[in-house]
Amino acid sequence: MLERPAPHAARRILDLARTDRDAAQRALAEQPIDAQVELVCETPVARRAALLDLLPEPERVIPLLPEAELCFTVKAIGLESASWLLEHATPEQLVACLDLDGWEGTLPNHRSLDTWIAALVEAGEEPLLRGLKTLDPELLTLFLKGRVEVFLKPNDDDWQVPIGADTLDGQFFFRALGDGDDTAPIVALLRTLFEHDYWTYFRMLQSVIWELGSETEEWALRWRAGRLEDLGFPPWEEAMNIYRYLPPEQRGALPPDVAPLAPAARWQLPVGIPRLPANADESGLLFRTIAALEEEERRTAFHALVALANKIAVADRLPLSDSESTPRAIEKAARFASTGLEFLSSEHGLDPIEILRRAPLDRLFRLGANLDPAAAKP
Repeated sequence: MLERPAPHAARRILDLARTDRDAAQRALAEQPIDAQVELVCETPVARRAALLDLLPEPERVIPLLPEAELCFTVKAIGLESASWLLEHATPEQLVACLDLDGWEGTLPNHRSLDTWIAALVEAGEEPLLRGLKTLDPELLTLFLKGRVEVFLKPNDDDWQVPIGADTLDGQFFFRALGDGDDTAPIVALLRTLFEHDYWTYFRMLQSVIWELGSETEEWALRWRAGRLEDLGFPPWEEAMNIYRYLPPEQRGALPPDVAPLAPAARWQLPVGIPRLPANADESGLLFRTIAALEEEERRTAFHALVALANKIAVADRLPLSDSESTPRAIEKAARFASTGLEFLSSEHGLDPIEILRRAPLDRLFRLGANLDPAAAKP
């Protein structure tokens, strides 16, 4: 197994870059690619641009970033300046970024969609085309519906081109819905489709004219919800199960035949797996117990902690594209899981490690939340 970079390695490289940029680049280049990815994820988002600028081969590192980490990074740099990152992003990363940041509740966030599409346009024709082919057509339809009005020229010699409308093919005409709106990204998007994927271009403009917005939103939301579940973000109703009432007579029960720390319980997370806090001895029973585990069990425990934090973020309605949401959710997960761990350890007279090996973190958090419902309230 690849060893993780030493704690604060990214900070030391960034500090070195202030006085000797070449030495900092060499120090970073000496790290394996997986370690470079981990260094990026462990660097505060405000300093990631500086670290990425030192990478010898950013095109190898960026596609390996967990989806949410790429979203955090792009937003921290600023979408208007991050088109070069999107140039190297995978289709899965691009879709996840818009799933996380392109919505507000159950409705598309048109302002956010504008900035992401504009960044893709700025990244160049190839990344733009890759993104357009990957994103849900329903989402693109909603984006266009929010920005332009589309007309199909009828077989009528007396038909007049709508005032202010533009066309690429002489058949479909479009004009901005708002006065003074910049349609350059829209024109670039449609021109790219027209030149490289005419069928999608034709179908997209037809859908803007004829598809009902409510039905299109319903389908777009359905596709998004399924992908978010794959990333560990369940629907709100399901996520709220971690706060479900636990009767007092059931609180001391340990589930039989459960192995929550088995490596098979892991899957690809959308964020980097955190380290133990530097003050693990002072930061709660859960972290102290995790610190005493073997390496494989420790990684699985952190995996389960992030998965639990994802559910908390959904249940508490934290913004999923905000880099501060995950740390907040992890802190809350650790706090109440520690309470549940302490209760079961005392109840059964077992070492906390044994409890952690038998009780899933979701169960420990739910128990802790039931023991102090006022403090745990979403």
